[in-house]
Amino acid sequence: MKIAIVFDSQTGNTAQVAQAIKDACEGHDIVAFGPPPQNVDQAELIFAGSWTDKGFCTAEMKEFLHSLYGKRVALFGTAGFGISELYFASLSDRFKAGVPKGNQVVSSFFCTGKMPQTIRDRYEEQLKVDPDNARLKSMIQAFDLALIHPDQNDLNQAADFAREAMKA
Repeated sequence: MKIAIVFDSQTGNTAQVAQAIKDACEGHDIVAFGPPPQNVDQAELIFAGSWTDKGFCTAEMKEFLHSLYGKRVALFGTAGFGISELYFASLSDRFKAGVPKGNQVVSSFFCTGKMPQTIRDRYEEQLKVDPDNARLKSMIQAFDLALIHPDQNDLNQAADFAREAMKA
């Protein structure tokens, strides 16, 4: 099978997941691997991944997805605030909405990814102004929980996702 793995990674989290997917595709012909744009004309299956930008895939990934027609697509991504399967399901729905009709989304996978320290610093500054803000405290907690992700379990799940997507 000819496979393309196209991803947008700002801090390296999504790139780690993309590599786990690539490793799981061993024995198949990888026709593209890297950031958009990529030539995916030959691909029979496209893994398209992005870090989460305000609840959506990045503008570069949206543009790439909009260029597809007649393709089987498996979506993946990372999110700093991904602490629930319900949130990941909502991300999957939002990413799927960016795939034009005429393509088939076969599967999706999302996991938590660490965020840059500047984000925690910003929340801490805001907390100084509003020390009782439960939302900010929750966001700092989510930041701290995300520091170890993607971990090996996340990468194993990404590999499982890839193997299942190739069967779909």
